[in-house]
Amino acid sequence: MPERVCVFQGQCYYKLKRDCLRRGVLFKDPLFPPSPQSLFYRRSPPPGLTWRRPRELCKDPRLFVDGISTRDLHQGSLGNCWMVAATSCLATEPSLWKKVIPDHAEQEWNPKRPDLYAGIFHFRFWRLGRWTDVVVDDRLPTSQEGALLFCRSATPREFWSALLEKAYAKLNGCYEALEGGNTAEALVDFTGGVSEPLSLDRGVLTMHPDQRRALFQTLARAHSRQALITCSIRPAEGEKVESVLDCGLVRGHAYGITAVRKVRLGEKLLGVCGTSRVHMVRMRNPWGTADWTGAWSQGSQQWQLVGRSEREKMGLTVRDVGEFWMEFEDFCRFFTDVVVCRLAERSLLWPGSHWREVRCRGEWAPAPGQPPGGALPHTAAGSQGDRRRDPSREGQRGLKGNRKEDRLGERQRDGPSWGQRDGGRGGKGGERSAEGAGRESQSKDGAAAGEQWDRQTDKRSRCGGCINHRDTFLNNPQFMFEVQGEGDEVLICLQQEDRRIRRREGNGENLPIGFEVLRVEVNRTSRVQCVGEQAASSVYMDSRSVALRVTLGPGRYALLPTTFQPGATGRFLLRLFSHSHIRLRELKEDLPPPSVWLCCMAQPCVVTTVHLRRASGVGQPKQTAPDVYAIIRCEDETIRTRVFKEDSNPEFNTKAIFYRRQPDIHISIELWCRGWLWDSLLGEARLQTGDIERCRSRVIDLQGGQSRPGPQGCIYVETSSSQCLTDL
Repeated sequence: MPERVCVFQGQCYYKLKRDCLRRGVLFKDPLFPPSPQSLFYRRSPPPGLTWRRPRELCKDPRLFVDGISTRDLHQGSLGNCWMVAATSCLATEPSLWKKVIPDHAEQEWNPKRPDLYAGIFHFRFWRLGRWTDVVVDDRLPTSQEGALLFCRSATPREFWSALLEKAYAKLNGCYEALEGGNTAEALVDFTGGVSEPLSLDRGVLTMHPDQRRALFQTLARAHSRQALITCSIRPAEGEKVESVLDCGLVRGHAYGITAVRKVRLGEKLLGVCGTSRVHMVRMRNPWGTADWTGAWSQGSQQWQLVGRSEREKMGLTVRDVGEFWMEFEDFCRFFTDVVVCRLAERSLLWPGSHWREVRCRGEWAPAPGQPPGGALPHTAAGSQGDRRRDPSREGQRGLKGNRKEDRLGERQRDGPSWGQRDGGRGGKGGERSAEGAGRESQSKDGAAAGEQWDRQTDKRSRCGGCINHRDTFLNNPQFMFEVQGEGDEVLICLQQEDRRIRRREGNGENLPIGFEVLRVEVNRTSRVQCVGEQAASSVYMDSRSVALRVTLGPGRYALLPTTFQPGATGRFLLRLFSHSHIRLRELKEDLPPPSVWLCCMAQPCVVTTVHLRRASGVGQPKQTAPDVYAIIRCEDETIRTRVFKEDSNPEFNTKAIFYRRQPDIHISIELWCRGWLWDSLLGEARLQTGDIERCRSRVIDLQGGQSRPGPQGCIYVETSSSQCLTDL
């Protein structure tokens, strides 16, 4: 099913090209002119810089020369290796780059029909759930000698990579806005997929082959499913970004993984490698140089023992400039961070091995009629996890730097990690930890902060901050989904709107964001009013997106995307992926809507929650336990649990909420045995609750049903009641 495409800044490629052809002129983009403002916002252009069209640089320009490949990408004098590495991954899969470069055949130069060329191109990028079409002219920044300043192809007359970079620069405000970034962001922009960063513990992976094999299998499986994979070496404290290791690899630099292989070696290599099977990965440097000098590097003794035909037979071929092979054990010894961008195609027909996607858009917004406020000052009571130093984001990188890529795994202390288990929270990439971002606001005036806090306690506000701020946390947007299967794996991705285009005004930093997953009552249809059981929690970081893979049991869940501090405003996209069908919808009302059939009856006056934990002793001694389920009845509402097969002590763990019009009428819990022809009642318990009670726990004997007279086991249950309908 094709997705709707939005035009950027109202420029329609087809209308503009048709108009240029009608007038016989080459397109000049008024929204991204050849001026210093399109290049930089902090520094001056280099001397001698000029803007030239491809026909002024060569006689026979082409969009593509011999197709598209990773050899077409060489980073120029701009610190955007994160974007070039992602583009390099994009070039390996035609189904992906054809989305980013639509109508590629129609956009190509036609030497036989020069009258059809209008100097206009368009590219598409995925932003906040929509493909955005960006139009550019073909005027490119060049040096005084006539060489392209930024991204270019190894073939001088090929220009797709330079034009793609220009379109991405226009989308983000200017070329300088592309300096310093995160490969995961670019991968999402180019594919619409979900990026999952993995932080590697090099020491543990080196010492434990089983964990190393598990990581290899994960990467191999992801690569076989067309996932895009990049990696980097995070500089330690005191180490410089882009400093070169003794093995030739570069710290803080983004590499692409273009192949993952398990190969069987011939007899010649047994004496050199000591094993007949070797796990290998093929890497690519966007600079177009093969840095690696260790085993299996260019000219190493391993290659000297393998002929060209044998290399092809083993699959150990190098396709492009800048590619090189290395053993996976060496990879784990040096690299610290991996980003896996998994692709999720939206389709009506899904094989069982693919993810199903549901998505909702939302906004962190102040209460109606109130101006948006900044983040509240960070307090000691609001901190969570270890205090983190705020890494500097400016001035720490050279021209080819990648100032977010160097610390990519730091924020993974609580997230997916290979070879380690950590308990703290941290920041990702050059991205700051949430604590560091929150401390920036401590200098604000205390009285103003107090006034702002009062404003955020308005329940109409939808920017309540993280769960540390208990008074406002539940004011955030709330979304509900339900898991049917036992132990379903769910991938949750929260993506905020991109702010890079605001860097010129000094407001281009991402908000620290994250989300909480709360287990709620199985019949809840309105907003959560009280923080209950936390089923999952993401890290908080100032990244474009935050993802979490979690296994959830059957039940209903509330998902709350939040900023770290209250008061921060912005738009976001929430995406859920699962192998089963999941429906995601926003909870907007504080109370469930009244039924049309009950409009003439008394309104609810008490809200009660019932938490049926378990039952015990429901089976007969020395007999097979029955298949049992429970039913909770309150006034005209009935809640039924799933069936527990052959279980005399079922763990129901079922919560239900009831808005009661007649609080004097008891709540009943029935235990049933499922039969072949009909079900039989095993026992019943009756609950009488007060108007106000908090977490009252009790054990109640079940009174026998018709088929089994006498007491039959007992149940364990908790109840809470309140006369205020929004307290539970």
